[in-house]
Amino acid sequence: MTSVGENLAPPAAPALGGRLAVFVASAGVLSVALPLLLVAEIDRDPRSTAWTATLALVVWAGFRLSYRIASGRPELFDFVFWVFCYIFMGVAPSVQILTGGVSTTTPGVDPSLDIWIAGTVWTGVVCYEIGRWITRRRRTAWASVRVDAATGLDVVPRRAVLLTGVGVVAAAYFVSKIGLGTLFMSRYSAADIRGAAMPDLAVRSIVSAAASYPLLIAACVFILVGTRSALGSRSWRYAPLLAIVLVVLLTVTNPISSARYDFGTVGFALVVAAGAMSTVRRARWSMVGVLLALLFVFPIADAFRADAVNVQRTGFFAEYAGNPDYDAFWQIGNAVAYVRDDLVQPMMQALGVVFFWVPRSIWPGKPLDTGVMLAQYRGYSFENLSAPLWAEALVNGGFVVVVIGFVALGMILALLDEKISVALVGRGQFWSVVGAVFPFYMVILLRGSLLQATGTLVVALACTLFVREWKREKRQRDRLDAPVVER
Repeated sequence: MTSVGENLAPPAAPALGGRLAVFVASAGVLSVALPLLLVAEIDRDPRSTAWTATLALVVWAGFRLSYRIASGRPELFDFVFWVFCYIFMGVAPSVQILTGGVSTTTPGVDPSLDIWIAGTVWTGVVCYEIGRWITRRRRTAWASVRVDAATGLDVVPRRAVLLTGVGVVAAAYFVSKIGLGTLFMSRYSAADIRGAAMPDLAVRSIVSAAASYPLLIAACVFILVGTRSALGSRSWRYAPLLAIVLVVLLTVTNPISSARYDFGTVGFALVVAAGAMSTVRRARWSMVGVLLALLFVFPIADAFRADAVNVQRTGFFAEYAGNPDYDAFWQIGNAVAYVRDDLVQPMMQALGVVFFWVPRSIWPGKPLDTGVMLAQYRGYSFENLSAPLWAEALVNGGFVVVVIGFVALGMILALLDEKISVALVGRGQFWSVVGAVFPFYMVILLRGSLLQATGTLVVALACTLFVREWKREKRQRDRLDAPVVER
């Protein structure tokens, strides 16, 4: 028998032949068939030659996604990064450039900037790869990772019960501010009511996050403790509480009034916590499912955006032409122009992110959300725009910050993936919670703006750390549980 604390290697990797077959099939679709169809089906009236660079990113990101799917390792942060690059920085801008247009919410981007935008995106991608390579080179390879075989508790379920109470109270307060009926209105109507009830963006994001993320973290803990029998015969003792949590959570964060990214984060987390990534086969199919959902379901999931429900679509590639959901590429262009006009105040936007919690009534000069700032810089009437991580880096210090920031991003995500890829195959609950909740939230962080996303991120991180059982606590528990030896 294996003694508690003994180190074991993770499950054996799938056979090379199987991985190769999956890789070839996936790459054949993502990196060959889809780019060829894109070029063949689009009525081309290109605004610049930058589509060649964005289409090349489709090919490269397709290869990276295919490798991740074929491996079957749930390195979900890396997976989500490449999904974002594939769709938001590859497919969408390729269609838009080839059709001669931009997102309808970012008009007037100079076509001469297109190649600079593509170059900036590629710079971030290459630097991300370098950062990941640096970390991987210094860390142990997957096949020899040493894992603690003790699959006992590394979270404290009682704290998840407290989070449930906090979440229910916060949800009740949130509903009292906006009204229960608002939760089932169109997204635009609900956003207007929330904005009127809580004008300060930082306050609104924190209250909204407190109404959902304590419940989401608690739900993940209850599911993981139950499915992994972490408490033996008592593992499903929290099932009634889990049912209450799910009802409240899915009422507050529902697909009608909630942003698709928010509902997607909740859905992704619950599915992963339930074991979607616990085996190679499940991980492969789950990653394919997420990719297909973002390609085919995400575009039509905005049916409830306005009061008039719209489910009609003109075609797969036509969906991207002019679509304001895919303004990220062009906002990088506005950030490039912002840098060229010498308007950058080094790290000022980052300062606003760090002190996101300070109300504007106390700090009148607090930096605006970067998406709003760029919209005002360009004189746009619509200001609720994205500001992808590339744009955030540019407005904080130019191309140097892009290089440094994406190398750091690659290193950090590689370290996180090493933790969660082991935990998700059944070796612990804490890093499984991290692996369930935060990878899909990366879409929100990558798309930006950071100031909007930071309040929610901090609430989610605080809740996750709150339920963790730290080593000192575990040692104390082990001493209390140790049998008394009579002398």
